[in-house]
Amino acid sequence: MVIGIIGAGASGMAAALAAAENPNNQVILFERQARVGRKLLATGNGRCNLSNVNAATTHYHGQQAAFCEYALSRYSVADTLSWFSSLGLCTVTEHSGKVYPYSDQANSVVDVLRLALNKPNISVQLGAEVDKIRHIDGIFQVHCGQQAVTCQKLIVACGGLAGTKLGGSMAGYKLLSKLGHKATRLRPNLVQLQSSWPMLSSLKGVRANCRVEILHNDALYAQSEGELQFTERGLSGPVIFEVSRDVCTAPGRWTCRLDFLPQWNEEALKNALAVRRERNLPVEELLTGILHNRLGRVLAKAAGVPVNGNCAKITDEELTAVCHGVKAFEVNLTEPLGMDSAQVTAGGVLTEQFDDTTMESRLVKGLYACGEVLDIDGDCGGYNLQWAWSSGRLAGSSAGKEAL
Repeated sequence: MVIGIIGAGASGMAAALAAAENPNNQVILFERQARVGRKLLATGNGRCNLSNVNAATTHYHGQQAAFCEYALSRYSVADTLSWFSSLGLCTVTEHSGKVYPYSDQANSVVDVLRLALNKPNISVQLGAEVDKIRHIDGIFQVHCGQQAVTCQKLIVACGGLAGTKLGGSMAGYKLLSKLGHKATRLRPNLVQLQSSWPMLSSLKGVRANCRVEILHNDALYAQSEGELQFTERGLSGPVIFEVSRDVCTAPGRWTCRLDFLPQWNEEALKNALAVRRERNLPVEELLTGILHNRLGRVLAKAAGVPVNGNCAKITDEELTAVCHGVKAFEVNLTEPLGMDSAQVTAGGVLTEQFDDTTMESRLVKGLYACGEVLDIDGDCGGYNLQWAWSSGRLAGSSAGKEAL
């Protein structure tokens, strides 16, 4: 049986390897780019956060988030790590539950998958952009320009629209729509949030560990704690990615409240700064040793303290304002950056049109889909790649079960 797979990203490669476990199957993997797994190389800041031991349906989203439950249980995190070990990859699990390659290099993950694809019954077609699918009498014709390949089963694993510079595209949605499938509205997720706050440019590149609260019309929308990074246009870093889903999609006022010292209460901070006030330091050194120097100066200035003055002249009211700024600084939010900068697509092809136990289409027999092209997206921290491995292997094993 010939099984075609469109897309050689995480889910597509997983699907190909699972389908090829049946030696009677011939697997053809179509990839429009010049190499497999290009987006994988950029994940986790080049480290590839390939899974998370806490993966469960509570970390996934979509109109039918429970759709992912069977795949995640059938091909669990433990099974995934065992699978990667069998492919030759050594991994390490951090205290947070995030799993990385032991080498700390994303290319290690891509390399073991690339080597595993080197099997007699797998053909990897690079630079092969599928532009049309025909389904006639139970047979699929996959067209790449002038070339047409016939297959009995077809898996769409094109990924989502996010990260367009690395290969994200509308291809999977368009191909599936031609076969009768519908998709939700697509939005960027795990993405930087923009702000019009005028002091952003002075903090570009500054990192801080903090607690983040996203407020919509002064009501708590989402919260998290971790590393924040200031950019020229807004707020980034893992803690922002974790709370970025659907921020600024509803009308109203969106605000990000930042606590730069979550382990301190405001009274303890005020007592510590009161001691510093007696040391005759310049105001710009008030928060030195506590926060990044640039951040400390900006917070003092935003609190209304003359930065060219001396700490001894800071009033109790000004000291209270500085402490409040450190513990509850608010930055307005305007919109998320677009799909070019997003790591994951929120939304996708309707999961109700697929069987969650096989990943097969309910509309077209022999057609499967997996990974980001479907309306399932995970939280930041390795959850999306775990979904790719689980759904891809489920689709591949289901498609490859019966040889014709």
